[in-house]
Amino acid sequence: MSSEAEAIELTAIEPRPAKGERTRQTILETAVDIASVEGLEGLTIGRLAEALSMSKSGLFAHFGSKLELQLATVDAARSVFIGEVIMPTLAGEPGLARLWNLCDAWFLYIQGGVFRGGCFFAAASAEFDSRPGPVRDKIAAIMKEWLAKLVRGIMESQAAGHILRESEPEQIAFVINSLQMGANWAFQLYGDRQAFDRARLAMLGLFHENATPVGAQLLPSRGHIRVGGDAD
Repeated sequence: MSSEAEAIELTAIEPRPAKGERTRQTILETAVDIASVEGLEGLTIGRLAEALSMSKSGLFAHFGSKLELQLATVDAARSVFIGEVIMPTLAGEPGLARLWNLCDAWFLYIQGGVFRGGCFFAAASAEFDSRPGPVRDKIAAIMKEWLAKLVRGIMESQAAGHILRESEPEQIAFVINSLQMGANWAFQLYGDRQAFDRARLAMLGLFHENATPVGAQLLPSRGHIRVGGDAD
């Protein structure tokens, strides 16, 4: 799949009328910020109206219900994630270098404080994992998108001769995602900034275990990642 086609696939969201779109986007930016900290259940028309100094009736013109607001907020968070993590890493040839950059971009997006509450989807997944319904279904679908993106990057690295043919892409993707979720958890709960580099070191070790000699040369050295300093 070409980079252009891949970008289209990842950013395809139902188009909306131009009228009122700027106001809607401003509302959703605030909604994502609130939900990342207070949770999607804490995101109500009233709470959002207060944060934006808008009337509830004005918000109802854009979102007719709490459920519609929640679903739109999840979509908005997905668009931010694509812009921060996916789009900057589409350039370059498919292979292990691009896969490493993609995984590292995930850490950078958390470290950069894009969402006040850390990884929006880590928090939303924990909040809704046992709550059946449209919101849970949408969150699950987006998380599957991310895992599928990782699997595709691993398979492309195998095709390029950078990852061993016998390695299992789904297993590697599972471990990568687990390391990312664990780093986000440690940072959010303890304020431990070292967690990101600990996760990077573990991920680098995973890649080296599964890399061919050619692929290993495309990875940063272990000395490039230093764990140290006081946790914030």
